[in-house]
Amino acid sequence: MKQQALLCLLLQLAFELSSGTNLWVVPGSSLELPCFSFQTDFPGAAITWKFNGNEINANTPNGSPRVKQGGRYIFISPVTAANEGDYSCLIKDNDREMITTYKVRVDASFNYSIKVIKGSTAHLPCHFQPAGEVKANALWFNETGLGNELLNPEGDNRVELLYPLDHDQTIIIRDVGMQDAGTYLCRSAEGAKLSSVNLIVEVAPTAPPHSCSGFTTPWEPCQDENSRTGEPMLQESITEFSMKLYSYLRESQPSSNLLFSPISIIGALSHLLLGARGDTRKAIERAVCVPHDFHCVHLQMKKLREKLAGSLQMASQIYYNPEINLNQSFIDQSIQFYDAKPVMLLDTSENNTEMINSWVANKTNNKIQHLVDSVSPSTQLMLLNAVSFTGQWKVKYEMKPRKGLFTKLDGDLVNVQLLYHPKYMVAMTYVVQLKAQVARLALTGDSSLYILLPSSRKVSDLQLVEESLTDTAVRQMIQEVQKTTPEHVEVTLPKIELDVQPDMNMLIKKLGLSSLFESSNLCGLYSEERVVLDDARHRAFLALNEQGVEAGAVTTISFSRSFPSFSALRPFIMLLWSDTANVPLFIGRVTDP
Repeated sequence: MKQQALLCLLLQLAFELSSGTNLWVVPGSSLELPCFSFQTDFPGAAITWKFNGNEINANTPNGSPRVKQGGRYIFISPVTAANEGDYSCLIKDNDREMITTYKVRVDASFNYSIKVIKGSTAHLPCHFQPAGEVKANALWFNETGLGNELLNPEGDNRVELLYPLDHDQTIIIRDVGMQDAGTYLCRSAEGAKLSSVNLIVEVAPTAPPHSCSGFTTPWEPCQDENSRTGEPMLQESITEFSMKLYSYLRESQPSSNLLFSPISIIGALSHLLLGARGDTRKAIERAVCVPHDFHCVHLQMKKLREKLAGSLQMASQIYYNPEINLNQSFIDQSIQFYDAKPVMLLDTSENNTEMINSWVANKTNNKIQHLVDSVSPSTQLMLLNAVSFTGQWKVKYEMKPRKGLFTKLDGDLVNVQLLYHPKYMVAMTYVVQLKAQVARLALTGDSSLYILLPSSRKVSDLQLVEESLTDTAVRQMIQEVQKTTPEHVEVTLPKIELDVQPDMNMLIKKLGLSSLFESSNLCGLYSEERVVLDDARHRAFLALNEQGVEAGAVTTISFSRSFPSFSALRPFIMLLWSDTANVPLFIGRVTDP
């Protein structure tokens, strides 16, 4: 989640009989306006503050001007566009009247000056304010002598909006030329200025020839294979990485269903890490939240995959252009740690598409049968991963068909197929830190499904839970719920069957790995010339149905008392957790089952 700095502007102005001050402030800041000098006092004087001619009283909501210390000053926090205008403070003392005035202007725009090298890629920053949903992308203009020329990312393949419908409206211009130098403006669809960028283009000095000297040795061996610190270190890294991915996805898709498998994505990136060197290695390590000196990361990934083999169908693979001769050490270590020998692409797009989709179907037991539509002949590297999990309840749910009403975020009601059990053993508690009711439902394969139910179906309540979902908060939640004694609970859930393909290329860029597509150091993988990543894909499938492995165990038990209930018939967040490996397998959000 992007953090916004809070700017606190404190003003101490010399008081005069009639004074006026012009102020420029930014949204999200705090503003304090004194009525008179702190060295002056007016005991018994009547003090009146006005905003645009209307009197300000002491009982105003947050974000509105609030009178403090009997009128000595007013305080506004956070500043918004609605606070722009004229402020006046009137002091009546016996026969005197004194007025202090302020003209406050709120400017949300930022000005940048960026210098790039000819032929490189320029990133032009622009951001919406963090509050609220982004319903339309910003518009970018290039100031020319003939006026403002609208940039068209859809019509110009050199220009790309990195994160559509995101608060981050940064664009990139590829292969920058001298003619691209100038001023660029970013405006909202309503015309509000968000940022301006002065782009300076310079001719690059003569670049040294590509060299992998010093970067071709295999990944260093793990010195302590039996260390007890390696496993918990990887567990913490995966959880931190998982919540970072979730924050990126929820920003780009604030109200739709979400599903991804962090364990699969980190597996694919760590496979690529095996061949990364220099700054690229450090960048991938930062992205997946592992320390730079964690030499045992690949061995620990292998052990983790072996632990999960019974319940998770996971596949990761690297496909490469036949003109690239991969380093033998990379091939050997790929087989050793990831049980995956890199595969050479075939001669046509059709053959490659069929080969890749067949591999995916085979690795996921036909749960996922399609991952790519085509493969470009110029492709150098493709990083693919797919994962499938079909959950089995500890106790079979009712097979009798049931339907119920699920309330969506907008208040609409939809008929859904239900999973219902009158007496399922559930560990359930309210987690204050997450502002959600959390239920843990045990599954076979030493896994658990955690369902986080916000206080209501409102978007704001869902966002409160999501904003609290840090890696630390999730681990504390797991520990708290695991300590809760399970009890028989009447459970009602919508049937869950999600098949989602998030934008993996967007996620890689959000993770700070744009260089993988442009100028990466993968000398451990291929050392003869520079190679870049062309494409990355991730597809996740998850289904939970009525089936169980302990059929009938509960139906023979009769209870005379009533049971608490847990009904997830409104938007919720779900976390599929491996109790054995102590890592998240899937993270999802259900808003429309």
